Amino acid sequence: MKGGVFSAPGDYVHFKSQVPLHKIPIGTRQWRYYDFGPKNMPPLICLTGTAGTADVYYKQIMSLSMKGYRIISVDIPRVWNHREWIIAFEKFLDAIDVHHIHLYGTSLGGFLAQLFAQYRPRRVKSLVLSNTFLETRSFAASMPWAPVASWTPSFWLKRYVLTGIRDGPHEPFIADSVDFVVSQVETLSREDLASRLTLMADDASVGPLLLNDSFITIMDTNDYCATPQHLKDQVMDRYPGARQAQLKTGGDFPFLSRSDEVNLHLQLHLRRVGVEPRGSPVAHVLLKEGTSGSSSIVTSAIEETNTTPSDETEVTSDPANVETEVTIDSSKDERHDTRDPLRDEEEDPKRPPKDDENIISPPKGHDAESLDVTSSQRHITESELPLSLPPEGSTSQS
Repeated sequence: MKGGVFSAPGDYVHFKSQVPLHKIPIGTRQWRYYDFGPKNMPPLICLTGTAGTADVYYKQIMSLSMKGYRIISVDIPRVWNHREWIIAFEKFLDAIDVHHIHLYGTSLGGFLAQLFAQYRPRRVKSLVLSNTFLETRSFAASMPWAPVASWTPSFWLKRYVLTGIRDGPHEPFIADSVDFVVSQVETLSREDLASRLTLMADDASVGPLLLNDSFITIMDTNDYCATPQHLKDQVMDRYPGARQAQLKTGGDFPFLSRSDEVNLHLQLHLRRVGVEPRGSPVAHVLLKEGTSGSSSIVTSAIEETNTTPSDETEVTSDPANVETEVTIDSSKDERHDTRDPLRDEEEDPKRPPKDDENIISPPKGHDAESLDVTSSQRHITESELPLSLPPEGSTSQS
């Protein structure tokens, strides 16, 4: 299944023709992402694993945007440690003017989502975790060559990533998902692959979250995946009050192979945490294929739902690929580069409320102690993020 000629699915071709791809440089990094759906609501941001790009969540973007939700799917940028990831992701959210978010992460993306929720608790309203883990020690032990990953040839890095994907025989829908992800891996550069593998091998663990377990959904597949079962069990044990959405099959990429089930669970999660769908002008557009005059309808919908701030960005679009290049104004970029996100944030009317205004109260029948978060851990400030993340079990949060 990993060889031969790959033909893109028809629904993916339709998606590419209707949903714009955004690219924005922030500092020295290039962010590549899709952003579709009503802009006046907190988005669900999808973070992929090591083998994947923002495109792998196209089925979630198509389905949930039609139902009135805002979906953002991003490529993991070239960062080389977890502290760098937290800073870079926060700058990205500031650049697209998004403050409160819901995160859906698979594998490495789920781990990065938890880290961001730990150190930026005011911004993360809920989590959906799929086939992910709490610590990277076991991966670090199996990748002793990780320190030289950035000098490793591209073909070898791709081969290493692809060996983590189970080779056939597969059920047809799982085989199709593997073929699609493999095609996306082929588009990744050597630097992209080296960065992601370095993040997998960078020894770190997720500490206690201020987020209540009732705002977390764990969605795992029960057949097989690259994440060892004992690591998935650790996630279950860490969040005993989380909603569990078990998929009988789906492999490593259930968002492609079992997209209908995954989309249903995502919709249930968003409603459960208080996100109500809103009327989306793109719903009728994504349902119309091959109709006369469809291009003008698509252009109108994209302009209504995917505009960027005109006073801060300069936009040029390519009508053939519906791809948008966004250049951040230099004054804004300097503001992001000079401000240290790890220090106490300055008063800004656009910033999220203070921690004491955003702490999520425990559900009925639970007291604060039952959440396994001590009073000292409930008052973590962002200025206290260590230069390197503490190993699991460490109490150096204050």
